[in-house]
Amino acid sequence: MGRKVQRVPYTLDPGDIKDLPFDEIKVILRGADDLIMTGGRTLLSKILKGSREKRVMELGLNHSPVYGHYQDLSLEELKSRIGWVILNGYLDIKYDYRLPMLIYTMWGWEIERETYADELLEGFDQLLEDRENNLDMTYLKDRDRGMILMLLDKVEATKDEKYIPVLEAWEKVDYKKVQKRIRQVIHSIRGEKVP
Repeated sequence: MGRKVQRVPYTLDPGDIKDLPFDEIKVILRGADDLIMTGGRTLLSKILKGSREKRVMELGLNHSPVYGHYQDLSLEELKSRIGWVILNGYLDIKYDYRLPMLIYTMWGWEIERETYADELLEGFDQLLEDRENNLDMTYLKDRDRGMILMLLDKVEATKDEKYIPVLEAWEKVDYKKVQKRIRQVIHSIRGEKVP
């Protein structure tokens, strides 16, 4: 007979937070992205605070786009905001053996997916400015399919031909279903009939 796992208990306390602006919810969700099923509220609060703690640096969490966004708030104030986000259904907590870990709810993932797709599109502009890297697009392979399709929709909506070299390089390294959508986007941007 196995031993019962002694789970680390947690409590959620939003403190005096009654509501958070949507921009703040997006920042917290973006910070959680690197921690899904690998970290919890304390580590997320340290990312948002901009902590120079050894563990944060070792895990490369200081490279998060929202690292230090709330440097003027205390860790307790940040935990209250994170608690509010969890209690209001944007994040959830699941146990990994005995530790409580953050996960996205469907609602939270919808918001994060949009935010991340916007960041990737901005990254395309950076890739085009820095041509010496030969447009290595392998970093997009094996990403969430829904987010990738959303990104392609965003590229298509720009109608900007400057993205065609990026799309052509990306098409060479991704899976057939994504390649097909990339070709459709290229045709659409060029004003050609989409096959």
